[in-house]
Amino acid sequence: MDSKPLGSYEPSGIDVLIVGTGLAGLVAALECIRKGHSVRVLERNASINTNGDMYFMGLSATRFLKHWPDLQKEYHEISLHNAWIETFKHSGEVIITPKKVADRLRAQGLDPDTPPGEFQMRPLVYKMFVSAVERHGVNVEFNRKVVDYFEDEKTGKSGCVTDDGTRYHADVVIAADGVGSKSQRLVGGQVRARPSGRAMWRAAFPIEHLDKNPEVKEFFKMMPGNEPIVRTWLGPSTYALTLTREDVMVWIMNHDVTGSEEESWSNTIDAEEVLQGMDEMPGMEVHKWAPIFKELVKVTPPDTIVNFELLWRNPQPTWTSPGARVIQIGDAAHSYLPASGNGATQAIEDAISIASCLQIGGKDNIPQSVRAHIRFRFIRNSCAQKLGFSNAELLQDTDWDKVKLDPRRAAPKLPKWVWSHDPEAYAYENYEKAIASMKKGIKMEDETSFEPNYPRGYKYEPWSIEKIMDDMRAGIPIDLGPGDWE
Repeated sequence: MDSKPLGSYEPSGIDVLIVGTGLAGLVAALECIRKGHSVRVLERNASINTNGDMYFMGLSATRFLKHWPDLQKEYHEISLHNAWIETFKHSGEVIITPKKVADRLRAQGLDPDTPPGEFQMRPLVYKMFVSAVERHGVNVEFNRKVVDYFEDEKTGKSGCVTDDGTRYHADVVIAADGVGSKSQRLVGGQVRARPSGRAMWRAAFPIEHLDKNPEVKEFFKMMPGNEPIVRTWLGPSTYALTLTREDVMVWIMNHDVTGSEEESWSNTIDAEEVLQGMDEMPGMEVHKWAPIFKELVKVTPPDTIVNFELLWRNPQPTWTSPGARVIQIGDAAHSYLPASGNGATQAIEDAISIASCLQIGGKDNIPQSVRAHIRFRFIRNSCAQKLGFSNAELLQDTDWDKVKLDPRRAAPKLPKWVWSHDPEAYAYENYEKAIASMKKGIKMEDETSFEPNYPRGYKYEPWSIEKIMDDMRAGIPIDLGPGDWE
């Protein structure tokens, strides 16, 4: 699609209320105003949380930036340019020597100028979107804790209620308020969080702290020309990532639960707990963690290491209220494991898709547009979630005999059907076809009128974490199902 900046679309007359200021909520606000909708945003806290470390941002989530020249320029400035990547065993043995990401892409037949995605610093990306929302005059109300959602199909209105009893009304409500969203009661899609038995130690801090240990500073240095590098570490029951960039050092390590983990970005622990846990991991009897990684943990400043619990949730059966006036997006609709490299990407895709569908259908067809959006998003997200489990299995239990034959086996899958997607163009190309097939009563999994945005040849079948875990315990690899997953 050609660039269509703010002001390109006529006012739609659609009043959109967005709850939550995560990536999904912020991008939904921007895309909705670009598509001509009237937007208000509610945030439960006194400010927007821009904390965190690094995450993967897929190309399918950043194509829309061409419509926002100021954002595209800023995103380019904060991106990891000329990044390198290196892969180790957890013990310190080099498995794949440092290579430029661009060279790895060329070796795979991909265009290095349009990589499938990039590691990004969460605080920088969030601040970029927060600034854009403020700059473009989006109305954000803080300290608005939403405790309930409602809809009235007769009047064609929906809304929410805050803890002080205030009622907000809109033509459509976008629930982007995360895994605990109170919209679940109305949507009926509540799925119980299940302990995965795993957690992540995560830390991000100013690069100057490496000065405390010259050996650590030398080992985790940037590449020539001050170019950033991601180092991956793969062990028998663990994996880790480190990122060295000009201003910040980041490290992340996957581990069995220890009892101090929480699903919270403010749950900090002491370095001593990490160092002890590294020694006690399964499979460390013969080859322990590389001493240099332990030294990196030791130079991490106090109150920096977060012990983040990884909870699993089965795919939600529904994302929308009965009258399709309240729609969940992002983590409220589908949560991901970090290994999937897909959580932020799919949240942004959701935001782009719903704003587009509402614009195409117009004010008189909001429920229809919401249901078309779900048709475009549900199977794709189910596949991406399952891929995340597969990647987690690969990273947490690397088969080193196979890796010696093919080093690419040590890397998570990032197939073309994920990164080549353009959610905005897809909506405009296929909206009318989706509506026609829905009117004929054709189920989403039987859709044949347009090209799927998930693995070609895949037929959706409901799946559960329980079945996957039973298979893993029996030594059976995750069955992704039929279709071209590569």
